[in-house]
Amino acid sequence: MKVALVTGGSRGIGRAIVEEFSRAGYGLAFTYSKDRKAADDLAASLSTGEHRTLAFHADVRNFDRAQEVVKQAVEALGPIDVLVNNAGIRRDQALHNMDPAVWHEVIDTNLTGTFNYTRAVIRAMLRRGGVILNIGSVSGSVGMAGQTNYSASKAGMIGFTRALSREVGRFGIRVNAIAPGVIETEIIADLGSRARDKLHAQIPAGRAGTTKEVAKLALYLASDDASYATGQVFTLDGGLS
Repeated sequence: MKVALVTGGSRGIGRAIVEEFSRAGYGLAFTYSKDRKAADDLAASLSTGEHRTLAFHADVRNFDRAQEVVKQAVEALGPIDVLVNNAGIRRDQALHNMDPAVWHEVIDTNLTGTFNYTRAVIRAMLRRGGVILNIGSVSGSVGMAGQTNYSASKAGMIGFTRALSREVGRFGIRVNAIAPGVIETEIIADLGSRARDKLHAQIPAGRAGTTKEVAKLALYLASDDASYATGQVFTLDGGLS
């Protein structure tokens, strides 16, 4: 049985990835930062027989906690074959009004969090191979007004992906990124119909993507079917960018 660790796995894209990997027979561990009950309920609903799913409360900004989570996940499930760095936040503000704390919160969560969990799994993967998948955003390649902090963090994830893929490819480790565009999450669901229609009109596909579509791409990239793909950024945005 293969084992995957997903950061930020209790809701949105992360939850869809956890569910998709579980259906594929993976043992799962995921982190969450809020709503313990929702995380525990998800873990319980997906735990059947030998296919266990574990939820870990963790702030991805905490390096030591990342080490603890990986250690406990390995002890409970076995070596980690796939790491999905999904945990991320947005705190949109115009740069001239942006408080330094808001800048650091986004950079530390999205980019440093990716470093923390990759650093926690990489040594074991150097010995046995593995897959690292980073969930970025089209904001990291095209940029969005009011998102200098978010766009910078996601652009950093792209650079991280490409550099690390060159560093560890010879050890049988593949490193890729997915850059979603507008995805149907709670943020989009809360928009009024007029705002949603205006947003969809900007997308050539005429609609937002779904979390399941992102999750299915993630599962493919983690599989042996994608064994020759590394160092790549897979954009999933309905043609937006």
